[in-house]
Amino acid sequence: MGRKKLEIKRIENKSSRQVTFSKRRNGLIEKARQLSVLCDASVALLVVSASGKLYSFSSGDNLVKILDRYGKQHDDDLKALDRQSKALDCGSHHELLELVESKLEESNVDNVSVGSLVQLEEHLENALSVTRARKTELMLKLVENLKEKEKLLEEENHVLASQMEKSNLVRAEADNMDVSPGQISDINLPVTLPLLN
Repeated sequence: MGRKKLEIKRIENKSSRQVTFSKRRNGLIEKARQLSVLCDASVALLVVSASGKLYSFSSGDNLVKILDRYGKQHDDDLKALDRQSKALDCGSHHELLELVESKLEESNVDNVSVGSLVQLEEHLENALSVTRARKTELMLKLVENLKEKEKLLEEENHVLASQMEKSNLVRAEADNMDVSPGQISDINLPVTLPLLN
């Protein structure tokens, strides 16, 4: 016989609510532990009861380290989203430059308010920060590509060095045997004799 499906809504009976909270909290902590073991993931879990009691679980890493990592990543994501939204607000760089030129034309300079200039300055700073962020992103990709090329060149250099070493050994053997290098290749070939039945 299967269990009846529980409707997800607040449990009115206080003692039933506490029992359900305790069981589900333990089940949630067990699932978090399993996730960390099975997937080798850093898992942090915080649960605050209705009474304000705090329950926590962390796998491997210290809970504070995991939360710090989350905070830094979340802050970086928020800053990037903020820069993007501000960049969208001020439009393309070309439109922004046209706006600056129109505001600062000689005939229009006397009519420009301080607030307008401050807003214009903010738009320019936002566009500049977006441009710098994109430049940094492109430069990091370029550095990564150059590191990959460097690794490939080092591997190729290693192969060529081993080939040179083998060639030098063949020459040394030829010098010791008073045989020309062309003849060494004939000497090193394995000789197979036909089998007589």
